[in-house]
Amino acid sequence: MSADAMKRRAAAEAMTLVADGMTLGLGTGSTAAHFIDLLGEAVRNGLSVKGVPTSEDTSRRAEAAGVELIEPDETTVIDLAVDGADEVDARGDLIKGGGGALLREKIVAAVAKRFVVIADASKKVAELGAFPLPVEIDRFAYGLTARRIREALVAQGLPGDIALRHRPDGAAFVTDGGNLVVDCRARRIHEPALLDGALKSIPGVVETGLFLRMAERVIFGTADGVEVLRPPAR
Repeated sequence: MSADAMKRRAAAEAMTLVADGMTLGLGTGSTAAHFIDLLGEAVRNGLSVKGVPTSEDTSRRAEAAGVELIEPDETTVIDLAVDGADEVDARGDLIKGGGGALLREKIVAAVAKRFVVIADASKKVAELGAFPLPVEIDRFAYGLTARRIREALVAQGLPGDIALRHRPDGAAFVTDGGNLVVDCRARRIHEPALLDGALKSIPGVVETGLFLRMAERVIFGTADGVEVLRPPAR
């Protein structure tokens, strides 16, 4: 079975958590796209929900699918956020941000009553870090911020191998919020919480792609069906 088919299985399982009248956080990326497509089918069959998109790409896809979108304010309650992941460890901690929407994804996931992750089975890892860790940074004096990120990695015993993300045409990748993204090739992150704290202490760092202690459950699509990881209470 293809990875894409497994992603759709995970998305279909997440749809069983959706109820009429919910406000949903809509993630970004290829797996979240399956959830949006399935949600659109349910809307066309009478489901009434509202969505809060985490990127311009997601907004366009959800609108095309017929999902009503809202601009959240202080009174907004997000009942359920569904998003993909680039890596998931056995504790349910994640690396996200391969699609470049990590800040908006984390804002939505952090306020949602429930944050559910969907992924194909290949995203399951013993330890985070093989996927380059995205770090969103302010554009001002970004070289200085990048230098301090490198130093923070080395201080944690990790390779200081970082790269400013570029688009296929060679231009710097810019997020929907106007920031840059640095990808850190950490390889194996033994202490994700320590690294997350060290990176966030750097002026110029907007957010990291480490989503720690956030997921209520992770739904993996597999060749045989689905597997659900429920992180232990911490």
